[in-house]
Amino acid sequence: MNFRTLYVLIAILAAVGALTISQAYAYELPPACPDCVGEGYRSAAELLLQELPISVWTDRSIYDHESTIRVEGQVANIRSGAQVALLVKGPFKDNIVTVDQLVVDSNGMFSTTLTTVGNNWKYDGAYTIRVQYANDVYNRVTVELTGGIPLVMTTKPSVVSCSVDELSISGACVPFSISGAKVISARANTIDNSLVISLSSSEPGTLTMNPSSDVIRGIFMVLVDGEEWDDVEITGNDVTVMFPAGTEEIEIIGTFVIPEFGTIAAVILSVGIISIIAVTAKTKLSVVPKF
Repeated sequence: MNFRTLYVLIAILAAVGALTISQAYAYELPPACPDCVGEGYRSAAELLLQELPISVWTDRSIYDHESTIRVEGQVANIRSGAQVALLVKGPFKDNIVTVDQLVVDSNGMFSTTLTTVGNNWKYDGAYTIRVQYANDVYNRVTVELTGGIPLVMTTKPSVVSCSVDELSISGACVPFSISGAKVISARANTIDNSLVISLSSSEPGTLTMNPSSDVIRGIFMVLVDGEEWDDVEITGNDVTVMFPAGTEEIEIIGTFVIPEFGTIAAVILSVGIISIIAVTAKTKLSVVPKF
C-alpha cells in the first residue's frame, strides 16, 4: 500500500468519525448560524439540516435595544398542519420574553422578526431563541443585547402563613396537591406573568393547582424544566400537570400576575370607584337617556 492510498483511508475514517460524533451530540448542543449572509447563509442552513431535523439562525449575533432581529429556519420533514413554536427567553433564569407560532411553507422554511424595543427586552445579556416543531424536534440560537439596563436581581416575594395543602405565593395561599415529588419553593414571576414551582422529584408525578384569579389570570401554557409541556390539563384557573421523574421546575404562564394582590387590589379598586364618582358628579353624566 502506497502513502497516497494510506492518506485517503485516514481521511475517510476521520470524516466518518466526525459525522458520528456530530450526530451523537447534535441534540445536546444544537448548532445555529448567527451572522450568516449571502450564499454562505443558505449553505449553512443546508448543512444544519444534514445534522438536525430543524435549523434556526439570525441575521446577526449582537443587537442593541432598538433593533429588529430577523429569525429564519427550516425543517427537514414537513408535517401537514404542524407549526413551529417559538419561545424567547431573556437573561433572567425565568424571563420569557415572547412566544409565537410560525407557519412552515412548502419548502420547509419559516421566518419571523422580533423587535427589541419594549419592557421585555430592556435588560442587557443573552437572549435564547428556541424553536420546536411537531412537539419532538427542536433547536435554538442565542443573541446578545447591549446598551440597555445591566442585569439586576429582583426582590424576594413576601411569605404568608398557609396550611399544609396551600402554597404561599406573592402574599396569597394557593391550594395544591402533588404526588411523586416535594415542593421546595413557589413564587410569582411578574416579569413573565407566571408562577414558578421548584420541585424535588425521583419518580413521575402529578401537580394540581387552583390559584385564585387574583393571583394569576389567563393561564395558557406550562413549562416543565424550561420546555413547553403538553401533558397538561387547563380548565380556567384549574391546572393539572403530569411530570416525569427528575423534574426540578414547573412554570405556569398566564396573561397577568398580581404581586401582593390583597392590599394593592383594594387600593386600586377604591381609587377606580372614587374616580368614577368624581367624573360622574363633575360632568353630570346619567345612565338614563333624556328625551
